[in-house]
Amino acid sequence: MADLGLDISVIGRTLETLLGGRNVSTFQIGTEQYDVTVALPPDERTSPETLSRIFVRSANGDMVQLSNVVKARVSVAPRDLRRFNQLRAITIEANLAPGYTMGEAIADVAAAAAEVLPEGTATDLTGQAREFRDASSNLAFVFVLALAFIYLVLAAQFESFRDPLMIMVTVPLSMTGALTALWLTGGTLNVYSQIGLVTLIGLITKHGILIVEFTNSLQGQGRERRSAIIEAAALRLRPILMTTAAMILGAVPLALATGAGAESRQQIGWVIVGGMGLGTILTLYVVPCIYAVMGYRPKSTVMPEAATATA
Repeated sequence: MADLGLDISVIGRTLETLLGGRNVSTFQIGTEQYDVTVALPPDERTSPETLSRIFVRSANGDMVQLSNVVKARVSVAPRDLRRFNQLRAITIEANLAPGYTMGEAIADVAAAAAEVLPEGTATDLTGQAREFRDASSNLAFVFVLALAFIYLVLAAQFESFRDPLMIMVTVPLSMTGALTALWLTGGTLNVYSQIGLVTLIGLITKHGILIVEFTNSLQGQGRERRSAIIEAAALRLRPILMTTAAMILGAVPLALATGAGAESRQQIGWVIVGGMGLGTILTLYVVPCIYAVMGYRPKSTVMPEAATATA
């Protein structure tokens, strides 16, 4: 090629254009636009003898027959070489069998790859499997971050580091109900159910906020702790049950969803239904008991003159 003044890029472009086709322009007729493609006729692209009829131009302007510098041989090769993360890769696709979870499939594939693949071969995940792995690995961090954020917000609201702890006792109670609902409905701990669990943290803490805030208010008026807890739990029962019913009824359509994408909506729905249902019932008993142990009497907001007059 050097002796003939040929450039390998010119040969490659010639073969690509004549054998593979190249769009060089477009033209329009009325409202329709058409591509102009340069290529040999299909019947001339199926035989190696075509190389003897292709010419390329050298640097000095001479036309050189391509068969002088190119030899054709029959061999076996892949149609394309796929790459993933800048490495040659082979993609294996599969669907989950009924009753098989994504986590189990990933674990089994990893075990089979370690047993079958030769040394130096690496594996990685794409698609939903990759999303599940990333979400699962970050789940603990997301939960800790959500709990820390809620704790800081409650600490600023109540101006106390103790009250938020009593309120956040409701979180593990709701998680018990959510996981129980998933187990009873045949659900799994996947990306969608994890989203529901994080959402549940913010929903369930409002029960504790209603009880603790009202109890603090009653104690601030001079009420004794036990009587303040009992009255707060009784007076806040109706708003707690009403908001819980609204949330559960709003999530029931998700839990009973059908059609395309119903699996993901069902997971979120059952997490909210189970978590809010059982979590609310347990909260009504546990939070007052925790407050009786950890709660304290705030400074009285009653003025001394008012107290004397009342006495």
